[in-house]
Amino acid sequence: MEENNIKKPSFLYALAMLGTVAAIIAIGILAFDAPIQILMFIGVLVLVPFMMGLGFTYKQVEQSMTTSMSKALQPALILLTVGILIGAWIASGTVPTLIYYGIETISPQFFLVTALVFCSLVSLATGTSWGTIGTAGIALMGVGATLGVPVGLTAGAIISGAYFGDKMSPLSDTTNLTPTVVETDLFTHIRHMLWTTVPAFIISAIIFTFMGLKYTAATVNEQSVTQLTAFLADNFSLGLVPMIPIIVLVGLLMLKKPALPSIFIGTAVGGLVAIFYQGFSFTQTVDFFYGGYSVESGIEIVDSLLVRGGLSSMFALVALFLFALGLGGMMAQAGVLEALVAPFIHKIESTGVLTFVTIIISYVALAIGGSIYFSIVMGGTIMRPVYERLNLRPENLSRVLEDTGTQGGALIPWTGAGIFTAATLGVPVSVYLPFCFLAMITPLVSLFYGVTGLTMTKMEDTEEKKKTEKKVAGEFAKI
Repeated sequence: MEENNIKKPSFLYALAMLGTVAAIIAIGILAFDAPIQILMFIGVLVLVPFMMGLGFTYKQVEQSMTTSMSKALQPALILLTVGILIGAWIASGTVPTLIYYGIETISPQFFLVTALVFCSLVSLATGTSWGTIGTAGIALMGVGATLGVPVGLTAGAIISGAYFGDKMSPLSDTTNLTPTVVETDLFTHIRHMLWTTVPAFIISAIIFTFMGLKYTAATVNEQSVTQLTAFLADNFSLGLVPMIPIIVLVGLLMLKKPALPSIFIGTAVGGLVAIFYQGFSFTQTVDFFYGGYSVESGIEIVDSLLVRGGLSSMFALVALFLFALGLGGMMAQAGVLEALVAPFIHKIESTGVLTFVTIIISYVALAIGGSIYFSIVMGGTIMRPVYERLNLRPENLSRVLEDTGTQGGALIPWTGAGIFTAATLGVPVSVYLPFCFLAMITPLVSLFYGVTGLTMTKMEDTEEKKKTEKKVAGEFAKI
């Protein structure tokens, strides 16, 4: 069948495709408690007849699925390597050292805001939320558990900080991708995001501060703390040497080296420290790489914090990532998102409605594509002509895309960011989602600006400003 015989889906047809897949996942989880990997796989199969009904051959359907799945290779490799890294860093004493000294130095009352600020700084310096969550985040989860802070709340503070830096750092891949898609420059994009991200960060910090005040010395389980710190001190050589792996990894990321080899090198250094400093054998260390760190301490908090990691711990998540991307690729090839927005996109006339629609499209693209990059590219491509028609500068669009697509990545269970975050921190998305305040507040601030028109820079405003600046410069030159 020729490609020109392929029909575009109508609004109702596209809605039926999306609704059928959503119903399969929702009913499967709520009614049968089925694994989401199986539900995603069923969703892929169900979409095949829908696409063939539009004129696609089976070969074309399969190609749309596999092409999208191929994009999962690098993130999947990162997932697997992070699994190895977690096992290696526990065995090397890196995570135990961070947990031990974190317990000794961080006040329970200010732990949440400390976690927020610390992760923000690490992420700003490295430009990666994944790297921050996989290093500082793991240790902070351990500290929070011993201080009596709920795991969801701790994870929310870590994620908020990690994605603040990822969104605002010039080293971040999403921060570089977004202005490229909408055709504005990097630092104009970052400056424009300050209007939404900084107020949202301040509000989040205030919320975490007040929520943390109820966690005092009285809420700390002294028995658990004593058991954990005693176990760490007795079973690991703590101090500066175990910190070498994290110093190496953060240094490589700050030098803007690729994520995968950087994580691999950090893992290898952790393995060497485990062998030559902690005294594990080569065979034990390799076992930790594959199956994660393992110990039978008989102490609940020790086993819950330290028995984790390993290559095998990520297999189910990689399968979920593959099926999610395959599903998203099929819907993208079929033109589902374009068909859903086509009936009303040309009727948008106000900045408030425009911002609201952009937010919705960004989240829907994120859910369909399972990827922050897919959300940014699709949202930017679909909405850019509307911003141009309303005479709005491209940085308005790039700001909304990052306020939603980038920060919302960890909030959807089947996206790459959601899968990675839940696996690395050991907390389901449903548990930490209510506490990701930065990701929820930033779009509201963005919507406020859209409704009021504040900070929504227009083409003529910028051009007039340039003319004024040129005129003033000319007058100074005469003087």
